[in-house]
Amino acid sequence: MNKLFYYLERMKVHALTALKRHDFKSFGKRSFLGLHTVYVGEVHISIGDDFILGSHSRLTAWEQFNEQSFTPEIIIGNNCNIGQQSHITAINSIRIGNNVLTGPKVLITDNSHGRFVQEELDIAPIKRPLCSKGPVVIEDNVWIGEKASILPGVHIGKGAIIAANSVVTHDVPAYSIAAGVPAKIIKQLK
Repeated sequence: MNKLFYYLERMKVHALTALKRHDFKSFGKRSFLGLHTVYVGEVHISIGDDFILGSHSRLTAWEQFNEQSFTPEIIIGNNCNIGQQSHITAINSIRIGNNVLTGPKVLITDNSHGRFVQEELDIAPIKRPLCSKGPVVIEDNVWIGEKASILPGVHIGKGAIIAANSVVTHDVPAYSIAAGVPAKIIKQLK
């Protein structure tokens, strides 16, 4: 019974990927989209070869939000695996290198609902204008643990590890481990 269920799930993934792949700006070979996923602005999303998106995830490149217009881009390299229930959302730019692995429930965002300024605090958060503090860049061979959040304007260097449950608010150098809220460098290899 388990083998049959697994086979049927794989068939669903293949069918969904075949239906959706042409909606994206580019879509690599042997890449797969998870089931029960949400997409916004696929024409602004480029996916490399051998990519796997976990089920119940969201890829959102917001071209329009309320009365605002954006020119977003999400670029995901080759051999990346994004864990289930993750959310990658852009109004600006998110670039993910090759061989990036994330655990489940990871957030990667280049935007937020409003700024912490007096004139916006009396507006419902969903109605506040989206703003970006800058693009997000994640270089090759980065490992991001479960429930980590990568916030706007962050650059994560090659080979870095982001510990589970961390909130990354500042750049992380190559070949270092960052952990905590906010994330701090706890170890670095020279």
